[in-house]
Amino acid sequence: MIRFENVTITYADALEPVLQNVDLHVPEGELCLVIGRTGSGKSTLLQAVNGLVPHFTGGTLLGKVSIAGRDTKTHPPRELADVVGVVPQDPMSGFVTDNVEDELAYGMECLGLKPDVMRRRVEETLDLLGLADLRRRPLRTLSGGERQRVAIGSVLTMHPRVLVLDEPTSALDPGAAEEVLSVLHRLVHDLGLTVLLAEHRLERVVQYADRIVIVPGDGRALVTGNPAEIMRHAPVAPPIVELGRLAGWTPLPLTIRDARRAATEMRSDLAGRRPPLRLVPHATPESSVTESVGPPETVATLTGVVVTYGRIVALAGVDLAAARGEVVALMGRNGAGKSTLLAALVGLVPARTGQVRVLGADPTTLAGRRLVHRIGLVPQDPTDLLYANTVAAECEAADVDAGLATGATAALLAEMAADIDPQSHPRDLSEGQRLALALAVVLVGEPPLLLLDEPTRGLDYAAKERLVQILTRLAGTGHAIVLATHDVELVAQVATRVVVLAEGEVVADGPAEDVIVSSPLFAPQIAKVLAPEKWLTVSQVARSVGDAG
Repeated sequence: MIRFENVTITYADALEPVLQNVDLHVPEGELCLVIGRTGSGKSTLLQAVNGLVPHFTGGTLLGKVSIAGRDTKTHPPRELADVVGVVPQDPMSGFVTDNVEDELAYGMECLGLKPDVMRRRVEETLDLLGLADLRRRPLRTLSGGERQRVAIGSVLTMHPRVLVLDEPTSALDPGAAEEVLSVLHRLVHDLGLTVLLAEHRLERVVQYADRIVIVPGDGRALVTGNPAEIMRHAPVAPPIVELGRLAGWTPLPLTIRDARRAATEMRSDLAGRRPPLRLVPHATPESSVTESVGPPETVATLTGVVVTYGRIVALAGVDLAAARGEVVALMGRNGAGKSTLLAALVGLVPARTGQVRVLGADPTTLAGRRLVHRIGLVPQDPTDLLYANTVAAECEAADVDAGLATGATAALLAEMAADIDPQSHPRDLSEGQRLALALAVVLVGEPPLLLLDEPTRGLDYAAKERLVQILTRLAGTGHAIVLATHDVELVAQVATRVVVLAEGEVVADGPAEDVIVSSPLFAPQIAKVLAPEKWLTVSQVARSVGDAG
């Protein structure tokens, strides 16, 4: 169905090919998972499937890419639309209408389908992806995760034979991600759909894959194989695979069920032991220097805050406080109010009633340097922060804004994402690279209150680990960090406290160990494998095993 024959792709003005001598065959009815570090060429591989590379992006494609027998060199994207459906990393970049129902129907209108067929498929897709309640909502009012589901639905209504998805679950809550992946799995097995999917959150998708393709980057050859084989030596792996490697389990588990069966002896060995403290300072109320200097200073508070968008109540009487040294994770389903809470803290949306204070000031009255020296926000779409023509200019501007020596932002960017060309245009970067740049621009000023909205979206495991180290350092030096995320593994690593929102209300607020371990939806993989003990990460288990040894 999908065939790459000795394909080499080089973009204009690039010194080296992004992909070189690629040979790949994906047969009909297979779900193929593409993995690799940020910027390795995964998105390029996916975009070549429907001819966006090189017809839209430019550059040179040597070799042959064929889809269902059609050569992409002679068939531009419009002539492949009936065969290939593409869901990009940024859903809004692909929307052409104003509301959900129209967006689901638009692709079918372009294909000239009959109205009764279109109506039936729209209804099926609304039910399939849990979008029925949103059918008449304007797209601009949806949360990032809701937009992601609409983008997937708008492609599924056209009934393509090949579906290409770039980070399809990155903005979805765990429940919605599981639903979407289950739908894709069912379509592959029941209808013979061929799916090519790139994803960094392997803990969500590896159990659904029929095959894994590693894109190593730097012009090296692709590595392909079945998931069990690839995960044995893959440079990136989900937590349960890392746990299996640590314990020497054979075969390596790819599902929670298999891992729990293999971990019977491990649970017995760890029973009654207290998990080691994670890297984050103030991880428990008793720990750290706060005993000798008193309770940490409160940096931000929300008191009875109500925020509305027209008739929609986004926040309904929220009370919340964040202190120095805390890492507060906001969790909840898509549309629960997480991004709105961050927007209220930075003053982007006013409270209809209630009060918001950051270091004693109302954030809606702050502007310019008075604002950036108190609050730093990295939004879901990092391009909202980027306006310069090159990465180097973006970094230099951030140095000036923060009052730092030239090179500070560039050095921080290199920590999170090396190999970014300083002369590249920010909008030519991959989603993960743009996010790393936006993070560096905001983090370099080290504001007392740091707000992050889905900070690991598009980041590979190595980049996420470097982000964890940076957040740990900032928390240890007294910054308050509030992050809205669906990444339960990130929460397990860095959060000292978890706040769960539902329909704009706080429904849970407590230490991370208590809140996420007790939740079947938000628990990380290690917590599910080793429950009922409160172990959250592989590193905790490794340190405990090392101490016992």
